[in-house]
Amino acid sequence: MNGDAVLFDSNVIIYLSKRELPLAFVEQFDDIRISVVTYMEILGFRFRDPQEEGLVKELVELFEIVFVSEAIAKKVIEIRRDHTIKLPDAIIAGTAICENLKLVTRNTNDFKILGLSLIDPFA
Repeated sequence: MNGDAVLFDSNVIIYLSKRELPLAFVEQFDDIRISVVTYMEILGFRFRDPQEEGLVKELVELFEIVFVSEAIAKKVIEIRRDHTIKLPDAIIAGTAICENLKLVTRNTNDFKILGLSLIDPFA
Protein backbone atom coordinates (compact mmCIF):
# COMPACT_ATOMS: atom_id res chain seq x y z
CA MET A 1 0.00 0.00 0.00
CA ASN A 2 1.20 3.48 -0.77
CA GLY A 3 -0.49 5.54 1.93
CA ASP A 4 -2.52 7.63 -0.50
CA ALA A 5 -5.92 8.83 0.58
CA VAL A 6 -8.09 8.79 -2.52
CA LEU A 7 -11.61 9.46 -3.72
CA PHE A 8 -12.95 7.01 -6.30
CA ASP A 9 -15.08 8.41 -9.10
CA SER A 10 -18.15 6.41 -10.11
CA ASN A 11 -16.55 5.15 -13.31
CA VAL A 12 -13.77 3.42 -11.38
CA ILE A 13 -16.29 1.35 -9.44
CA ILE A 14 -18.07 0.43 -12.67
CA TYR A 15 -14.76 -0.69 -14.23
CA LEU A 16 -14.08 -2.81 -11.14
CA SER A 17 -17.56 -4.36 -11.25
CA LYS A 18 -17.20 -5.24 -14.93
CA ARG A 19 -13.71 -6.66 -14.25
CA GLU A 20 -12.21 -4.16 -16.72
CA LEU A 21 -10.00 -3.09 -13.82
CA PRO A 22 -8.63 -5.83 -11.54
CA LEU A 23 -10.04 -5.91 -8.01
CA ALA A 24 -6.44 -5.94 -6.78
CA PHE A 25 -6.27 -2.29 -7.89
CA VAL A 26 -7.97 -1.19 -4.66
CA GLU A 27 -5.31 -2.89 -2.52
CA GLN A 28 -2.70 -0.27 -3.33
CA PHE A 29 -4.53 2.42 -1.36
CA ASP A 30 -4.76 2.74 2.41
CA ASP A 31 -7.74 5.08 2.52
CA ILE A 32 -10.44 4.92 -0.16
CA ARG A 33 -13.48 7.13 0.00
CA ILE A 34 -16.40 7.89 -2.27
CA SER A 35 -18.59 10.95 -2.49
CA VAL A 36 -22.23 10.58 -1.58
CA VAL A 37 -22.85 11.44 -5.26
CA THR A 38 -20.90 8.37 -6.35
CA TYR A 39 -22.80 6.28 -3.81
CA MET A 40 -26.13 7.46 -5.25
CA GLU A 41 -25.01 7.09 -8.88
CA ILE A 42 -23.70 3.57 -8.38
CA LEU A 43 -26.51 2.14 -6.28
CA GLY A 44 -29.16 3.94 -8.36
CA PHE A 45 -28.03 2.12 -11.49
CA ARG A 46 -30.32 -0.61 -12.88
CA PHE A 47 -28.09 -3.62 -13.14
CA ARG A 48 -28.90 -6.34 -15.66
CA ASP A 49 -26.67 -8.83 -13.90
CA PRO A 50 -27.38 -9.67 -10.22
CA GLN A 51 -23.75 -10.76 -9.73
CA GLU A 52 -22.46 -7.37 -10.85
CA GLU A 53 -24.96 -5.64 -8.58
CA GLY A 54 -23.81 -7.79 -5.66
CA LEU A 55 -20.17 -6.98 -6.37
CA VAL A 56 -20.91 -3.25 -6.53
CA LYS A 57 -22.72 -3.40 -3.19
CA GLU A 58 -19.78 -5.24 -1.65
CA LEU A 59 -17.31 -2.70 -3.06
CA VAL A 60 -19.31 0.29 -1.84
CA GLU A 61 -19.34 -1.14 1.69
CA LEU A 62 -15.52 -1.10 1.69
CA PHE A 63 -15.31 2.66 1.18
CA GLU A 64 -16.07 5.53 3.51
CA ILE A 65 -18.85 7.74 2.14
CA VAL A 66 -18.13 11.46 2.32
CA PHE A 67 -21.29 13.50 2.70
CA VAL A 68 -21.64 17.10 1.57
CA SER A 69 -20.56 19.41 4.38
CA GLU A 70 -20.94 23.17 4.39
CA ALA A 71 -17.28 23.52 3.31
CA ILE A 72 -17.81 21.14 0.39
CA ALA A 73 -21.01 22.97 -0.63
CA LYS A 74 -19.16 26.29 -0.66
CA LYS A 75 -16.33 24.79 -2.73
CA VAL A 76 -18.87 23.35 -5.19
CA ILE A 77 -20.46 26.79 -5.59
CA GLU A 78 -17.02 28.29 -6.25
CA ILE A 79 -16.20 25.58 -8.80
CA ARG A 80 -19.52 26.00 -10.60
CA ARG A 81 -19.12 29.79 -10.77
CA ASP A 82 -15.64 29.53 -12.23
CA HIS A 83 -15.98 26.51 -14.54
CA THR A 84 -18.47 24.82 -16.81
CA ILE A 85 -18.86 21.52 -15.01
CA LYS A 86 -21.81 19.28 -14.22
CA LEU A 87 -23.09 19.45 -10.66
CA PRO A 88 -22.25 15.80 -9.79
CA ASP A 89 -18.68 16.27 -11.03
CA ALA A 90 -18.40 19.56 -9.12
CA ILE A 91 -19.50 17.79 -5.92
CA ILE A 92 -16.95 15.04 -6.48
CA ALA A 93 -14.23 17.62 -7.18
CA GLY A 94 -15.22 19.76 -4.21
CA THR A 95 -15.13 16.71 -1.98
CA ALA A 96 -11.63 15.76 -3.18
CA ILE A 97 -10.38 19.31 -2.65
CA CYS A 98 -11.90 19.81 0.81
CA GLU A 99 -10.87 16.37 2.05
CA ASN A 100 -7.37 16.68 0.52
CA LEU A 101 -7.80 13.50 -1.53
CA LYS A 102 -6.39 12.40 -4.86
CA LEU A 103 -9.19 11.71 -7.33
CA VAL A 104 -9.10 8.32 -9.05
CA THR A 105 -10.98 8.65 -12.33
CA ARG A 106 -10.80 7.71 -15.96
CA ASN A 107 -12.29 11.09 -16.83
CA THR A 108 -9.18 13.12 -16.12
CA ASN A 109 -10.09 15.69 -18.79
CA ASP A 110 -13.23 16.59 -16.82
CA PHE A 111 -11.22 17.45 -13.71
CA LYS A 112 -7.71 18.56 -14.72
CA ILE A 113 -8.76 22.20 -15.17
CA LEU A 114 -9.51 22.28 -11.44
CA GLY A 115 -5.93 21.53 -10.43
CA LEU A 116 -6.80 18.30 -8.64
CA SER A 117 -4.26 15.58 -8.06
CA LEU A 118 -5.56 12.88 -10.41
CA ILE A 119 -4.91 9.18 -10.82
CA ASP A 120 -6.03 7.51 -14.04
CA PRO A 121 -6.25 3.77 -13.26
CA PHE A 122 -5.60 2.96 -16.91
CA ALA A 123 -2.58 5.26 -17.43
